[in-house]
Formats: sequence, structure tokens, C-alpha cells
Amino acid sequence: METERALDADLDILRAAFAADVRLAPLGWDAVRAFEAEHGITLPEPYRTFVAEIADGSPAGPPYHGLLPLDEVPAGREDTGPLSPGDPFPLTGMWVWEDDDEEPDPETLKTVFNHGSIALGTDGSGMDWHLVVTGPQRGHVWQLTGEGAGPSGPGSGFTAVEAPGFAGWVDHWARGLPWFE
Repeated sequence: METERALDADLDILRAAFAADVRLAPLGWDAVRAFEAEHGITLPEPYRTFVAEIADGSPAGPPYHGLLPLDEVPAGREDTGPLSPGDPFPLTGMWVWEDDDEEPDPETLKTVFNHGSIALGTDGSGMDWHLVVTGPQRGHVWQLTGEGAGPSGPGSGFTAVEAPGFAGWVDHWARGLPWFE
């Protein structure tokens, strides 16, 4: 998975997945660079080029309720506080806190939901998808729920998504495949 430069093959997948009539206007490079400067990050590719040149979201998806614009969070998640993409993403592997003997600390959960990622959208019922923008999981798409969190992509043991990263996640959706086996 390439996160430092946009590969033509990934951009072709993204252009094909989003018909012109179901995508929001792209932000442009100045707006993307301003967002990055404000948060002290560089968005991973190909998402970075996608929002600058192709689309800043899509009501058609993915996920089920649409791909959010760059600086939005899914409805119902406002109570976790603002996103802080420049802070380190705290996880490197799946964590199902619902299976833990003790309830996780609310501040720890806020860190999982807010630090080091941007919201991509929701499948409803608190099943949100995020793109990690800092740390070892940078460029990977994660699902964050009220019960736990896990990465998408091959070898994750969590989703049926066949290729890692934003382009793989979008391609999986565009082909109409289920998220989970």
C-alpha cells in the first residue's frame, strides 16, 4: 500500500467508483494543504489526491450513509469531541473492549475515536469508518464501533476487504461486496 504518492491504478479505481453525478466537488489543493497545516499532518495517498482533485465525499457511499467531506464526523458522534488528526492513533491491532472484563476508561475511548484519524462515514448504529492519518496504521481504514475497533484489509481478521487502504476499501464497496465474511 502506497501512502506517500498517488498511484495511477488507485486513482483510476476512485474515479470509476464515483460517477460525476454522485460526488461532491473536490476541495482543491489549497484547501487540502490548509487542512493539513491546521492539523500538522499530511493526508495519506490516494485519499489526499482524491479530496483535492476528484471529490470531497459522496452521498452514494461508501459506507452505507455516504462518504463524508474531509472535515466532518458522522451524525451521533459529536459527543466524543472534536477529531484531533494530528495526535497519534492509539491502536495497532483489533480491540474489542466489549470482551474485556472491565469497562474501558471513557477518555481512552475518546482517544480511539478522535486521535490520528479522519472520519470517512458510517454504516449506522455507531459503526463508523475512519482513515488513519498518523502512526504505524497510517493509510489504513478502520471501523470504530461502540463495542470495539478493527482495521479493514487482508490479514486483519476483521473484514473481507481484499486490499488495504482507501482505494482498496472503496473498490470493495464499488464491487458491491459485503464488509464482513
